[in-house]
Amino acid sequence: MQRTEDWMREAEAELQAARDLMAHSHWSWCCFTCQQSAEKALKAIGEHFRQNLVGHNLNLLLRDLQGFVAIPEDVRQACARLNRYYIPTRYPNAFDRGAPVDQFFEGDAREALQDAELVLEFARRVITAP
Repeated sequence: MQRTEDWMREAEAELQAARDLMAHSHWSWCCFTCQQSAEKALKAIGEHFRQNLVGHNLNLLLRDLQGFVAIPEDVRQACARLNRYYIPTRYPNAFDRGAPVDQFFEGDAREALQDAELVLEFARRVITAP
């Protein structure tokens, strides 16, 4: 059973959640949610090509997809930036001192939102291509 639409719907829902977090100044969680949105969009592409992608590393997910679709450089760069938000946005022990809530700022969240939007646009194009 192909689940492309389910993965994309979840990616879209998480992008909206990230926007809501941005509106409430929760920068670290916004960054993490953007990473999650991009991950699910990439997994939607995998489903589209009947590939069961596993893992959370966006760079590795792109590597697994490159045999099926050309990956634009701006998407690669966006994923590389978002990839950095998977662990340190959630765990205080990612830093020698301070909680994640103190380590990420509005600029980080804005960039993460732009990057996630770019990845989702790419996924939509791939999935709807004839």
